[in-house]
Amino acid sequence: MRYKFELKWGFLFIVMFLLWMVFEKAMGWHGEKIEDQYIYTNLFAIPAILVYVFAFLDKKKNGHKSMQWKHGFFFGIGMTIVATILSPLSQWIVSELISPEYFPNVIHYVVEHEKMTQEAAEAFFNINNFMIQSTVGTFVMGIITSAIVALFIRKKTPEILG
Repeated sequence: MRYKFELKWGFLFIVMFLLWMVFEKAMGWHGEKIEDQYIYTNLFAIPAILVYVFAFLDKKKNGHKSMQWKHGFFFGIGMTIVATILSPLSQWIVSELISPEYFPNVIHYVVEHEKMTQEAAEAFFNINNFMIQSTVGTFVMGIITSAIVALFIRKKTPEILG
């Protein structure tokens, strides 16, 4: 299969995201400690970047041993496309199965602490908005991460001495 690494690692990225959401919920960031969620959710960048690094290393070791930047970048784009396509489904899984109380809890919190009006909170904190944010965010951050990781993983071309 031509795109087996992209499919494998795009899918694993989504699995890691779902595990992170289980972790956030277990830490109480979707309930009693919801005021901390907006800070700690940014820590997701660490495992997200690590998944890209492991994916690139796997591709380089088992699929494309002489990976130049361009090859790595296009591999990352493929992986990102897979993750982006799966992103709305993953948001649905989080909202419906993992943490269905998140939206009511966060709406209550921001309204109670006068950070938003009820109407603004309901317009922002809902499954449709989060599906869009997740899809766009996965794509944009995936492209940026792919470009940077490809720089570090690439095989340097030796200079020809004359």
